[in-house]
Amino acid sequence: MTIPQISFEEGEAALDWHGVIAALKEGHTLPKAEIGDTFLYRNPDTLLSRSAFIDGLGIAVKSATVFPKNPDRGKPMINGAVSLFSDEDGTLQALIDFHLVTKWKTAGDSLLAASRLAREDSKTILIVGAGTVGRSLREAYGAYFPDARFTVWNRTRSAAEVMAQDDPRMDVADTLQDAMKAADIISCATMSTEPLIKGEWLRAGQHIDLIGAYRPDMREADDEALLRARIFVDSYETTLGHIGEIKIPLENGIIGRGDIVADYYDMAAFKRTSNDEITLFKNGGGAHLDLMTSKFILDRWHVSP
Repeated sequence: MTIPQISFEEGEAALDWHGVIAALKEGHTLPKAEIGDTFLYRNPDTLLSRSAFIDGLGIAVKSATVFPKNPDRGKPMINGAVSLFSDEDGTLQALIDFHLVTKWKTAGDSLLAASRLAREDSKTILIVGAGTVGRSLREAYGAYFPDARFTVWNRTRSAAEVMAQDDPRMDVADTLQDAMKAADIISCATMSTEPLIKGEWLRAGQHIDLIGAYRPDMREADDEALLRARIFVDSYETTLGHIGEIKIPLENGIIGRGDIVADYYDMAAFKRTSNDEITLFKNGGGAHLDLMTSKFILDRWHVSP
């Protein structure tokens, strides 16, 4: 049997954002995933592998090579693939493009939280960060909130202008503070190590979506933002002790473990208690989400014309 090799373009043609959040939701009704990460180094190059095993769904190994000198050779710096294995007998089912899985996993993760935590009448969405993830967020949020208008803010304004130039529903923010005050949903996808999202700039009823911080020394929101919000995460295991967004304020006693309301394995808790509360979600990612997304991609690929 020929093993499917699903490219970015071929795979994406069969996908939609409502479908991926349904797949992520369904995946969290299964037994909790076993996950593990490995890093191998050959200065300055890196091989990162993230693996997950979910009983009833299967096995995925997502491998990425990071070769910083590749752009000088006219090649992409990051390459990779997801190997998806059968839950029934462990045989290889598909090889799926790394960037395809990452895009739909990352934005879908945040969109699932927003679909349950953001106010249904949200009309203004601010995207902080005009990179690749920011563009995916515009696509994802636009599918779920079709009547919303978007604003983008970026440290380098020219990048925000490029992102917004062909989008009639997107404006470029002059200042982050003013854009935050006007937004119903704030989605932040930056490489910042110092908080950009200030709690003093928040207002009642907002939903905050934090994506960028992924190392123990990285944060996108300050202590006051966390103290003003009800806090949710996608996974306790991949966020609390690993990502500065939650790890630092926990270690400093700013918040306690009990201040984290729930992760996705308690989906029923992902709901607002009032229209005025501020909700905050930390998107930590994780190989289990890659597995859920990869299985969704393969299932759609099988039925696509």
